[in-house]
Amino acid sequence: MIAREMAQKSQFQRGIELFNAGKFFEAHEAWEEIWLAESEPEKTFLQGLIQVSAAFHHRQRGNRKGMESLLAAGLAKLERFPDEHRGIEVAKLRSEARRCAERFSSKSGGPAKLPRIQGARKPAKMRRRKTANGGATS
Repeated sequence: MIAREMAQKSQFQRGIELFNAGKFFEAHEAWEEIWLAESEPEKTFLQGLIQVSAAFHHRQRGNRKGMESLLAAGLAKLERFPDEHRGIEVAKLRSEARRCAERFSSKSGGPAKLPRIQGARKPAKMRRRKTANGGATS
């Protein structure tokens, strides 16, 4: 069981790296492997990521309708989850994805910064902070 969880975590991270490199189809494929074996509610979360990734693959190919429909479906699924989930900043991904889609769908249709998946920040009490004398506290 532990080996399976480690493999899934590695595959999930691989999907993030591919997504952030603009390899949206490959990210979709990486997450789909996990999605097939996952149970709810994580299955829905992964499906949301898969659909957002596929949407940006369509964007790269110039398929506006495909992008818009998959992005709407994916974001609807991701809205069901907290702003930070499974170690990523879901809220930031949602807003960046919407902003990019709006830019692509506008009349100018010009380039827009592609969304990236960021790691969630540690809660304040877990972060190390510097003291006035330069030392660190936990």
